Amino acid sequence: MKTGLVFILSVSSLIVVSCGEQKARTTGDVEENLKAKTMLQGIWMNEDDESLTFRAKGDTIYYPDSMSIPEYFKIIGDTLMMGSPNDLTTYAIVKQTPHLFEFKNQGGDIIRLVKTEDPSFLAQFEQVKKSVLNQKKLIKKDSVILYGSDHYHYYVQVNPTSYKVVKDAYNSDGVEVGNVYFDNIIHLSLFRGATQVFSKDFYKKDFASLVPSQVLRQSVLSDLQYQRADASGFHFMAYVVVPDSPTSYLIEITINLSGRMQMKV
Repeated sequence: MKTGLVFILSVSSLIVVSCGEQKARTTGDVEENLKAKTMLQGIWMNEDDESLTFRAKGDTIYYPDSMSIPEYFKIIGDTLMMGSPNDLTTYAIVKQTPHLFEFKNQGGDIIRLVKTEDPSFLAQFEQVKKSVLNQKKLIKKDSVILYGSDHYHYYVQVNPTSYKVVKDAYNSDGVEVGNVYFDNIIHLSLFRGATQVFSKDFYKKDFASLVPSQVLRQSVLSDLQYQRADASGFHFMAYVVVPDSPTSYLIEITINLSGRMQMKV
């Protein structure tokens, strides 16, 4: 009996050790391909049109387009992975040498890049410029409205901010990039004579119940315009817009004579 028990325990120990070794090998399989990552360091151009594609430095990819934010990258096996550390987009590597890099973009096309040693291209990867959708300056709009026997005065102020909005896009090589824009805060005040009827600063988040979250995340609050006045109140239109896209949401803001607000798409 003792001999049988020792044998069983020995076999169990071997199984545990074997599983541990298998787990180690599996873990090792997903370690970074440091040789491939080292070869990718430098400035790369599209071989077809000789346009700059990206610069790999350390674990970051930089783009010559000032609108596109730098991205983290790593190489696992024969796969290039780019994006934020928790949200990586994968690209299959077709061929790689110290001066040639071929990979499949999101559309399945093979992109062929060649490395350039020309140091004059370095300046094009400096992230010193900012491309914005907001107006870069304070915009004020106001007008007097005669409704019934009263004079009303509305005041709109569009305030540009440094709040970043990152929009998902694809560059000319079919690589997913994040383009940076900047949001606005818009102030609206409404007066009846000298009496303030309504006052509010509008942020993009104020429209979260009316705009899908995925759209809102990539949108900016672009503008707010007066439309009309009727028995239900004063109507304004807020523009929530995805930059460089036909996608936009027009939100009607109605302020009644008592200063209560309603919003609808």
